[in-house]
Amino acid sequence: MVSATSEHREKTDMIEPIHHDPERRHDFVLLFDVQDGNPNGDPDADNAPRTDPETMQGLVTDVAIKRKVRDYVDAARGTERRYKIYVQRERVLTEQRERVFGERGGANGKDKKNLEPDARDWMRAEFYDIRMFGAVMSVDDFNSGQVRGPMQISFARSIDPVHPMPHAITRIAVETRREVTQATSDGRPQHGTMGEKWTLPYGLYRASGSFNPGVAKGEGEAGVTGADLGLFWEALRMMWDIDRSASRGAMACRGVYVFSHDSPLGNAPAASLFRRVTARRLDGVEFPRAFGAGAS
Repeated sequence: MVSATSEHREKTDMIEPIHHDPERRHDFVLLFDVQDGNPNGDPDADNAPRTDPETMQGLVTDVAIKRKVRDYVDAARGTERRYKIYVQRERVLTEQRERVFGERGGANGKDKKNLEPDARDWMRAEFYDIRMFGAVMSVDDFNSGQVRGPMQISFARSIDPVHPMPHAITRIAVETRREVTQATSDGRPQHGTMGEKWTLPYGLYRASGSFNPGVAKGEGEAGVTGADLGLFWEALRMMWDIDRSASRGAMACRGVYVFSHDSPLGNAPAASLFRRVTARRLDGVEFPRAFGAGAS
């Protein structure tokens, strides 16, 4: 039997909720929306919102969602043991591994072949994102092999077609004194610079994912725990509030639906469970601009 857990159950049960159990398979659906923003720009298309060119549904990559999870975990518990983040902005990955090698085994990285099995567990025990999402660390310096992540997330796709819109923007300040006196082609003085910003009026997105308990096991601290899973579900709900920016507009979680199975192999195909979660436009709404009944 498959059971869908909820935040209410987490608050009321005296025992650990079943969706925190790392020995069960968990499948989930995530709903989130964006209003007047760009949820995931494409650098190959002038940072325009990603879309399916045939259906014009919006897309958000799996790595963009994982980035938000990483940032939330780092903000919430990044100073604690086992909850550091490996893939971070402006961090040198070789130096991350070198530190762990030195702290865990006093290794200098010369005997890489013999160290690799231990190093893989060291990295899983040290970094939350390696433990949950995996990593490829089979490189020359401080080789730590490869880790397959038990938590996998799909691309997110909008429920309805979206309509990306470019907006011309200007900066009234100038960078140098020369720009103040430099004339434009029609003889007028320069006043700042022009730019472009992309937004969507509104989009409700849906992603899905699965947790594989067979991949989550590890020696000692290298294995995924109930606390790790609990932090992941928390991140899906709360990460939007620490990821605010002018370009992303207003983004929010609109639902996390977790199907927790009775066994590691599961009791039903994930596809059949995902079909139980549906979202549609309200009757009479042609162009959605907000979420929920009574929204304006």
